[in-house]
Amino acid sequence: MMLECPSCARTQEPRLICSQCGTPLPADLDLFAAVGLPRLLQIDTASLESAYHDLGRRIHPDRFASASAEIRDASLRATALLTRAYRTLRDPISRGLYWLELHGHKLAENNNQVPPDLAELVFEVQEQLGELRAARENGQADARALRLELNAKRASLQGLADELYAELVENFAAFDAGGGPDPDQLFAELKTVLSKIAYLKTLIRDVDRELSAG
Repeated sequence: MMLECPSCARTQEPRLICSQCGTPLPADLDLFAAVGLPRLLQIDTASLESAYHDLGRRIHPDRFASASAEIRDASLRATALLTRAYRTLRDPISRGLYWLELHGHKLAENNNQVPPDLAELVFEVQEQLGELRAARENGQADARALRLELNAKRASLQGLADELYAELVENFAAFDAGGGPDPDQLFAELKTVLSKIAYLKTLIRDVDRELSAG
């Protein structure tokens, strides 16, 4: 669908800014197009940062405070889209989730359940958290030792998270290479690794909270 610029009336493909006069356009763009990046999962974060700041200056609502209501609205909409694009694409987790959304996929409704291959680890960590909490509340002498054990477990959790991030990078590379012979398998793998990372992040947060409480 072609857009007409509300300022110079130039008709053009949907974009964030009019190619003729630089006026913000009320375009409905995907987040990659909003920042002028190719639709690829592996992105140059420096290019993303540069595009965000450059475009942000050019479409900022303050520049169009005295313009027509239509142009002011276009500036606000374009700025909101640009901000969402930047915040989503700079983080690999949110980028992966957006990739699923963009292609009509989503994580399972029961994504809050513990991934089966993490269940034993989660049980072990939750047990350690309970022991430390009880020892601290009861003033037990072994609280310090339990904290040291939990610190060691926290390091192993971070190591596992790092491994999962590496798997995520491999998945991104496979998508960018064309998806291979079975793109559905890549989507399944992406959902799995995102689910595991999300749960590990929650677990690490719980550990950090308990450690800081002492």
